[in-house]
Amino acid sequence: QVQLVESGGGLVQAGDTLKLSCAASGRTSSVYGMGWFRQAPGKGREFVAYFLKNGGLTGYSDNVEGRFTIFRPFGTDTVYLQMSSLRPEDTAVYYCAAGAPPAVAKTYKVADDYEYWGQGTQVTVSS
Repeated sequence: QVQLVESGGGLVQAGDTLKLSCAASGRTSSVYGMGWFRQAPGKGREFVAYFLKNGGLTGYSDNVEGRFTIFRPFGTDTVYLQMSSLRPEDTAVYYCAAGAPPAVAKTYKVADDYEYWGQGTQVTVSS
């Protein structure tokens, strides 16, 4: 089992920056990909970004590319999401997720590619 704990959410103004963190514990050796998703009120869960342990590959949704950065300091089990130029439409509950290595092809851009989830942290961006 892998446990994930997010932190860093809050209320900010449009244009501000915010950094979310996701601390993983437990069987972290089984984790290959870590990602961030978000869910706004009345909407489905949306992919934001992923980080793959092998080579540190990253990927982003079109909505956040160029504004958000996902990274994991070497030797740690914490993944960060640095968010810049925040917009009111970025308001959502942000969830961290962890996924095992792919037995079948995974993109790590969909929720089904992840086995473990955190409890979520609220990000609210005011205009």
